[in-house]
Amino acid sequence: MSRQMLAEKGISLIEWQQRIKKGKVSSEEIVKYYLEQIKKKNKQINAFLAINQKAIKEAQRADEKIRKSKSVDLFRKKPLLGLPIAVKDNFCTKSLPTTAASRILENYIPPYDATVVQCLKKAGAIILGKTNMDAWAHGSSTETSSFGPTHNPYDLHRVPGGSSGGSTAAVAAGMTPAAIGSETAGSIRQPAAWCGVVGFKPTYGRVSRYGLIAMASSLDCPGPITQTIKDTALLYNILAGPDSKDATTIKEKSHPVSIKNPLPKNLKVGLCREYLKLAKKEIVQKIIQAAKILEKGGAKIQEVSLLDPKVSIAVYTILQRAEVSSNLARYDGIRYGRNRSFFGLEAKRRIMLGTFVLSAGYFDQYYIKAQKARTKIIRDFEEIFKKVDLIISPTSPTVALEIGEWEKNPMFGETQDVLVEPSSLAGLPGININCGYNKEGLPIGLQIFGPQKSEELILKLAYRFEQWQK
Repeated sequence: MSRQMLAEKGISLIEWQQRIKKGKVSSEEIVKYYLEQIKKKNKQINAFLAINQKAIKEAQRADEKIRKSKSVDLFRKKPLLGLPIAVKDNFCTKSLPTTAASRILENYIPPYDATVVQCLKKAGAIILGKTNMDAWAHGSSTETSSFGPTHNPYDLHRVPGGSSGGSTAAVAAGMTPAAIGSETAGSIRQPAAWCGVVGFKPTYGRVSRYGLIAMASSLDCPGPITQTIKDTALLYNILAGPDSKDATTIKEKSHPVSIKNPLPKNLKVGLCREYLKLAKKEIVQKIIQAAKILEKGGAKIQEVSLLDPKVSIAVYTILQRAEVSSNLARYDGIRYGRNRSFFGLEAKRRIMLGTFVLSAGYFDQYYIKAQKARTKIIRDFEEIFKKVDLIISPTSPTVALEIGEWEKNPMFGETQDVLVEPSSLAGLPGININCGYNKEGLPIGLQIFGPQKSEELILKLAYRFEQWQK
């Protein structure tokens, strides 16, 4: 296999939306274009596991609706009308297989749509297909998929990150204008960094988990993966809000974010020294450059100190494994799917460790202590956000790694997600945005995160950075 670069700067959702509005292109033409891109590139990248065979018919119906409508409010009510979007394969889809990239659920078609999918369809979107991922979202490279690894469009010998690697690779390769991912601790932001795209994790509970195959229920969070911050804000406004089917959603109504509103005067942005220490030198240099761009734009950059992010590795490992062992217990092959012998190596590891930390005699020693440490992490962030409004740092300590590195380290995912795990444990919103490339041309990600419910401020700063670095 050559180190062919299949990364491609495609047309954004909003650009397609404007073209459809002006009658310059039809939904059918857009969908056919992306289906052709998938046909051309998916054998090498392996980003898609299933394609919506009804996508063209759905596009034709959208075009008919646009032709017949005389209302100027059509695109206000349905802002995604006729636009294709890919969905990670752990979101239930009524008409498409949902496998969580595991042989256990191979060919399983759910009887309902996840709330996130319902929101997309209500806004007029066409589900283009389902994207590859680490099986059950267990991993940070998309190599644990039962259906083969996804390859990074910037270098086919490298991984895209994970667990939403299929979604980020599909966006980076121009196989879809945008995609939906899920993050437990880095699974949106980390692969977005390695694939050079925008990946946004909202506050825990801001977007419904109903219909998302659970990994760690106190951490899982759906979010958009896009090419631009404008597209991210568009999708976030469509997805966010309370859901009676998910008791963990934030009960208050989510107000639409507006990224064009001015930033607050004297915006204080923290640059965390502990996070910089864990990143490669070439990444630190790009983050420092990004900080200077933000400072030139008016933000006040100040160095801050947080708990060593390595602490979060132990805390996350214990809590996540405990919840995994509980959530995977339902897959017994009795009502649907195959039996447990089809679990992969990573799933078996996590089930065993999770069962151990929840067992009698060890529950207090491990699980309860981890919960206390999680509270300590939350309190640490609460104190730092009294001093600064937002924090920036590297998203990942490295650029995309070679395929096969995961097999060398049983804690591969935790060590690669070390810079995003603390904020995930605290339920904080955060975003990855590309801030440059290393000497090999591999993307480097800048992470911006803030206190709970600070989505608009994060998106506004990310949008300004996107404009300032042009």
